[in-house]
Amino acid sequence: QVQLVESGGGLVQAGGSLRLSCAGSGIIFGVNTMGWYRQAPGKQRELVAWMSILGNTNYADSVKGRFTISRDNAKNTVNLQMNSLKPEDTAVYYCNVVPRPTRWGQGTQVTVSS
Repeated sequence: QVQLVESGGGLVQAGGSLRLSCAGSGIIFGVNTMGWYRQAPGKQRELVAWMSILGNTNYADSVKGRFTISRDNAKNTVNLQMNSLKPEDTAVYYCNVVPRPTRWGQGTQVTVSS
C-alpha cells in the first residue's frame, strides 16, 4: 500500500524559505514522475512543481524561479526548496505521482505571513 509522508512545513514571514520533504513507501519515486501539489483554503488542489523520471523539472508560473524540486532515489524522497515565499503560497502541500496521483498523504501546512 502506498504511503506518502510530507514534512517541513511551518509558519514563515514573507520573503523567507522552507524546505519540504516527502518520504514514500510502497512506491518507487525514481520510476515515476513526482510532483508537489498544494491546496489553499477554498481553492482546488494545483500542481506547482514536478520532476520526470529523467530528472527534467517543470514549475507552475506562480512559483517559477522561487521553488526547486529535487529527488533522492537512494532515500526514496522528493524535496521542495521554497524561497522568497509570498502570502499567496500559503497552502497545504502534498507530494504525489504526476499526472495520475495515487493515495494522498496528510500534507504539510505552509503559512506565509505578510
